[in-house]
This record gives sequence, structure tokens and C-alpha cells, in this order.
Amino acid sequence: MQGPVISIIDDDASIRGAVERLLTSMGFAVRAYPSAIEFLGSPRLKDTLCIVADVEMPGMSGLELQDHLVANGFNIPVIFITAFPEERIRERAMKRGAVCFLSKPFDETQLLECVQRTLASDGAAGR
Repeated sequence: MQGPVISIIDDDASIRGAVERLLTSMGFAVRAYPSAIEFLGSPRLKDTLCIVADVEMPGMSGLELQDHLVANGFNIPVIFITAFPEERIRERAMKRGAVCFLSKPFDETQLLECVQRTLASDGAAGR
């Protein structure tokens, strides 16, 4: 796989696979990772146009990943998905530049709208 990709980061294999299949079926180039650490070690990091990440993951959370990326100069838009939709966490994520914050189970249309909005802005929404 060459060129820009959407990276999916979720420790839940069923969610990761479902999101990967959905985005692939819509014609996107997709890579999936079971952890933020694995993503950060990937050669595809610099090719990633957008990240779909779980908030709660072992090792490094989605919010910690977002902070790490910003601190290291990677302005990659992040769409968060979570089974624990706490308002304070949503506010924190959005203040730090998240594009969307979706609760599991989320509607496929919602996710696709977030991805389309992100890619239409070329990731330039202040990140």
C-alpha cells in the first residue's frame, strides 16, 4: 500500500476490523493497529491523513497519542471512538483538536461524515 492512509487504532479487534472494512469498502487506503505504540512505530505514520482511535487503550490511550503527536509536530486529525463517552474527556479531546468524538456503537454514516469532513479540509482545521 502506497500513498496516504487512514490509520485505525483500537485494541478491540472486532471494532478495528469493522472500521477497517467499512473504510476500505468506501475506497480509502486503510491501515489498522492494535495499539498506539504499534502505530507510532509504523513506517506509515508520516503517510497518515487521518486517525480513527479508541480513547481507552492499554499502554497509551488515544488522548495520550493525540498529545504525543502534537508535541512531536504531527498535525494529524483524530476522530475518537469510545465506549465511555464522558463529557470531560470529549471536551479535552475537542479542545486539543479532535475532529469528532463518537460513542460506541456509532452509526457508520457518522463515522463516514467525520472522515469526509477531515479529508475535505486536508487536515487543516487548526491542527
